[in-house]
Amino acid sequence: MNGAQDLGGMTSFGPVRPEQDEPVFHAEWEKRALAVTLACNGMGEWTGDRNRFERESLEPGWYLTHSYYEIWLAALQNNLARKGFVGADEIAAGRALRPAPPAKRKLVAEDVAAVLAKGSPYDRPAPAPARFAVGDRVRAKLMNPAHHTRLPRYARGRVGAIESVRGVFVFPDANAHDQGEQPHWCYTVRFAGRDLWGEDADPTLVVTIDAWEPYLEPAQ
Repeated sequence: MNGAQDLGGMTSFGPVRPEQDEPVFHAEWEKRALAVTLACNGMGEWTGDRNRFERESLEPGWYLTHSYYEIWLAALQNNLARKGFVGADEIAAGRALRPAPPAKRKLVAEDVAAVLAKGSPYDRPAPAPARFAVGDRVRAKLMNPAHHTRLPRYARGRVGAIESVRGVFVFPDANAHDQGEQPHWCYTVRFAGRDLWGEDADPTLVVTIDAWEPYLEPAQ
């Protein structure tokens, strides 16, 4: 969706300036925010792609004026409310007012290290042959979906070339909305900067994105 998170190529926000020797956490509460989010993810009630959709669905003015982990907590709150684990009155009170319904799973402390070490692989067996090959010219589809997507806004409608075939992975556009994994081929697509932003772009600039097959069509 075209949320406040999709800022690629928008010059009004200025350049990205990395913080030198940036700490992993800027405040102690951020550690807890990460831990609580991972623990709730372990309940098996929603996917990582749904997490992203909840974050990008936050009101743009709020999103752009809050920190990374504040955004995480707001999205987690929305997911918990959506699934009935908390009510509006409990959110307002800042504490539980009644027992929560049982979750599908529970991530207990002694299992955390093994679960994190295992990770969450998203590669899947190929359902069909790849449609595109290295060197093929493709156009990213022009779309403005209300649902979650990983196709950045700046690439939509633009022509590039397949740089590599990555394999088959869970399709985030479906996985974020309880529509199953629907795995598709994923490609690295290479764009010239001027094909994205016109003649004012740096002529040496090249941008690559990873794009699932449903995002692409043959360039005419």
